[in-house]
Amino acid sequence: MKVSAIIPAAGLGNRFGEAKQFKLLAGHALFVHSIKIFLNFSKIDEIVLVAPKDKKNIIYDELAPISKNKNIVVINGGMRRQDSVKKGVLASDSNSDLICIHDAARPFVTKSIIKRAIVAAGTTDGVVVAIPSVDTVKYSENGVIEKTIHRNHVWLAQTPQIFWREKLLKAYDSVDESDLITDESVLMEKMGYKISLVMGDVANFKITTLEDWKRAESCLQ
Repeated sequence: MKVSAIIPAAGLGNRFGEAKQFKLLAGHALFVHSIKIFLNFSKIDEIVLVAPKDKKNIIYDELAPISKNKNIVVINGGMRRQDSVKKGVLASDSNSDLICIHDAARPFVTKSIIKRAIVAAGTTDGVVVAIPSVDTVKYSENGVIEKTIHRNHVWLAQTPQIFWREKLLKAYDSVDESDLITDESVLMEKMGYKISLVMGDVANFKITTLEDWKRAESCLQ
């Protein structure tokens, strides 16, 4: 199977306070830590990096020493994450079978996680890497608990998320442009596709806050 990796890195970083994907972590822009794993993994055939237009020079400077002769496409992002990912899918090789979407802000993904997801995708419509919740989950509206959700049925989604390219494009065609999509699995689920879960890793966390950044720095020390 031919696999294209889509790395969305066009966010503004409103919750973090800046575009964190270009902030230096251990001497390199954050997005580089994520993309290096895909560059060095033989099962990934190409990488599409979706980024702000004004950051392309920084991107090329960072990627030049580590490109490993793998095809890397850099395109401009959209207004929302879902728009950026869709642009990335459309820019990917039309001969690709699978699309592997990974957050630029998850620097500790591993080859083994990606491999597990790719293998699992061979028998389903898509795969979401996730970890089971270890905490009791409460559903609440307006600060009042409505019900308790059994944690055995709760998984915390990570990336990568892998889908068959043609099925994902069909899902995009069906979505209302006004819908806010938190991840591509939501699109696929709405279409009735069978999406499987693959075990992730607690270390594969997403950097969203300054506390997350400090945790990442500690991991790299």
